[in-house]
Amino acid sequence: MTDPRPEPGFTNVYADDHRAESYDQLDFPGTYYLAFRDLPAVIGPPGPGARALDFGCGTGRSTRFLRRLGFEPVGVDIAAPMVARARARDPDGDYRVVVDGDLSGIPAEFDLVLSAFTFDNVAGWDRKVALFDALRRCLRPGGRIVNLVSAPEIYQHEWASFTTRQFAENRTARTGDVVRTIMLDVADRRPVDDIFWTDQDYREVYRRAGLAPVGVVRPLGTDADGIRWVTEARVAPWVIWIVEPTAPPSRPPSR
Repeated sequence: MTDPRPEPGFTNVYADDHRAESYDQLDFPGTYYLAFRDLPAVIGPPGPGARALDFGCGTGRSTRFLRRLGFEPVGVDIAAPMVARARARDPDGDYRVVVDGDLSGIPAEFDLVLSAFTFDNVAGWDRKVALFDALRRCLRPGGRIVNLVSAPEIYQHEWASFTTRQFAENRTARTGDVVRTIMLDVADRRPVDDIFWTDQDYREVYRRAGLAPVGVVRPLGTDADGIRWVTEARVAPWVIWIVEPTAPPSRPPSR
């Protein structure tokens, strides 16, 4: 397998005050509802004192979600404007800025790592593998990672919460290419840049990072959801990966 070329000029579109303000107003509408609807069953009930790391917490939506499930969560993100809004909305929460995704200061004490949409914005094989390796090292023995990402198909259809029709180049995207969507549930209608990644290549990333999938969920919309679906009832917009270490997590030896 040949590694795709890195995408020069790709930036974190959420490290922007206006984008952060718009994103902060987002709860779980439309297509986003499907992303979180099945997570309680996927994650399962936490044990007493269970701790969760929310990697790429943004404005804290998913961190607060984890707390409601019964976890003691810590939210981390590289975007300071997002973290500032998370702290303002949830002053008692634990939110931290991690520069360039450096997790070396995060202890190996988590029963769960949740990454909700974060890896949609991570370019390059080496970067993805390094981050998953770092997340693996944050787990307690028996811990696991739940990685929620956009399905490749999300960039090729219309949705309750997204439009892609004006981005014809999405239809021919390969792993590593930039793909674009426009979010319909927020005031900020500037295109969002993501990185296209196939299921097969996610499996390879996990393998290189010392992880293996133990489950995968592709949520579809139903009439019972009470939402007027566009494509969601026949094509899953999200992929929820459940992955575990192939060897016990450990920190690199100190020098």
